[in-house]
Amino acid sequence: MNRPIRVLVAKCGLDGHDRGAKIIATSLRDAGMEVIYTGLRQTPEMIVNTALQEDVDAIGVSILSGAHMTVFPKIMNLMKEKHLDDVLLTGGGIIPEEDMKQLNDIGVGKLFPPGTTTTDIVEYITNWTKANRDF
Repeated sequence: MNRPIRVLVAKCGLDGHDRGAKIIATSLRDAGMEVIYTGLRQTPEMIVNTALQEDVDAIGVSILSGAHMTVFPKIMNLMKEKHLDDVLLTGGGIIPEEDMKQLNDIGVGKLFPPGTTTTDIVEYITNWTKANRDF
């Protein structure tokens, strides 16, 4: 790789709990990735536009509000509209297993429940990027 992996870490909607997102952002940075953190209360449009402007390899959405079945499909649709077909959309939070499967079926990458190690997340993003991005 000629440059660090670039990851956008985002919080969408009215969910005001960002401690987990900040921990993930720090872990990704400590693993040598370049991390852009959007802060709280972002819309799907704001997230996708930032991803496009920052030329990221992956978007990680932290969601604890229960809006995952609305937020992830909206972000996926916007990514397709903006031709971000080679960017990973992943995330984590309070997402039931059945919903994770449905989201994976529409193209969302692996989703991480509470208790996942930061090492697992770093490895997943690193391996996905090496297999799917060309830089």
